[in-house]
Amino acid sequence: MTPVIQIADIANYDGQTVTIRGWLYNSTHKGKLIFLQIRDGTGIVQCVLFQREAPPEIFEAALNLTQESSLTVTGLARADERAPGIPGKFEIGVKDLHVIQLAEPYPIQPKEHGIEFLMDHRHLWVRSSRQWAILRVRATIIKTIRDWLDAHGYLLVDTPIISPAAGEETTTLFGIDYFGAQAYLAQTGQLYNEANIAAFGKVYCFGPTFRAEKSKTRRHLSEFWMCEPEMAFFTLEDLMAMEEAFISYIIQTTLQERREELEMIGRDVTRLQNVTPPFPRISYDDALDLLKQRREETDDPEQKALLEMTWGTDFGSPHETAIAESFDKPVFVYHYPSAAKAFYMTPVEGRPEVCRSVDLLAPEGYGEITGGSERIFDVELLEQRVAEIGLPREAYAWYLDLRRFGGVPHAGFGLGLERMVAWVCGLSHIREAVPYPRTLTRLYP
Repeated sequence: MTPVIQIADIANYDGQTVTIRGWLYNSTHKGKLIFLQIRDGTGIVQCVLFQREAPPEIFEAALNLTQESSLTVTGLARADERAPGIPGKFEIGVKDLHVIQLAEPYPIQPKEHGIEFLMDHRHLWVRSSRQWAILRVRATIIKTIRDWLDAHGYLLVDTPIISPAAGEETTTLFGIDYFGAQAYLAQTGQLYNEANIAAFGKVYCFGPTFRAEKSKTRRHLSEFWMCEPEMAFFTLEDLMAMEEAFISYIIQTTLQERREELEMIGRDVTRLQNVTPPFPRISYDDALDLLKQRREETDDPEQKALLEMTWGTDFGSPHETAIAESFDKPVFVYHYPSAAKAFYMTPVEGRPEVCRSVDLLAPEGYGEITGGSERIFDVELLEQRVAEIGLPREAYAWYLDLRRFGGVPHAGFGLGLERMVAWVCGLSHIREAVPYPRTLTRLYP
């Protein structure tokens, strides 16, 4: 019986007759010769028909195929150094062909389309080789995240997507009617992770989160995936050491396993190869001094204005880019002003206007990849912080309980998956880093 194979495995069948099932990616006719590029989700292979060798009805069917028609092809798998495809260097000499569905005229053509047109047809655009490669890289990044955490004693504990209160800023909540009660789509699973560490020590959650920011920047989505590890008995210094090892593993493993896909999308991996411990570390205050120096070095008034910064505010995209480009690998910026960060972050001893927080900034303009901190574990201090910013105490009663029953120093961070994918793939906009992006202006498809 002829084996039905995946294109990714074709090298294992050199010299054998095989069957593949997939879709027509492209076709070329040269007189009595037809070249079909067939994709099946695992790769693309060139299939060759000679008119004198193929039955007339098979040659005619191949001649009339339209882009994205679904079909099965049976033929001889053979090595050929010139054969294009993924993984390439193999082709199939067609013996039989069966059309499952002859596709209607395909709306996405080789000509250049506008991004809005492509996003309107995202359900079809994901079939293109570039989007296929990006989403395969994404899948590998997800796997490496889970693999490292699972191998280092972290337990995956799922956290709610529907929440009774804000986890971050109250101004970026998506409200929903929960059987007559006010509820919200989760901004983070972190608060629940802080409950889970008392049961398991080191945990992580990994799922969709939502921010109602009215932002149109290339770094923002309204729905995105976030991995959030949380660790009992961790200091800020422990947190940075863990992140170095974690992020380096993700980058280096993805480079090893998805180099072909990264080459397909034209990613220069030179900068990524340098992502190994240790990462440079600078304080928020030192980062401000660095920005001041960069402003003094430029004669461009517009650039000077973009790099202007007042102590007490968080960095914007131009600031993060300037800071990160001063180093040859990702850089930790720690001890941010308390007013610029979330209410639960531990203040620096003797300097309460600053908190024990840290962001990891990626180079090449990709900005914040992770954000984390030591958490307040003193119940009186946390009660004070909840009152100061006007949060409804009743919604956080359970969170305050964690400090009353065996509270310990602890720390954690969030890693935005799509920002990580955009950085690794070198994407100009985060919308390509997720299969179906949700932004301020896009809910379809």
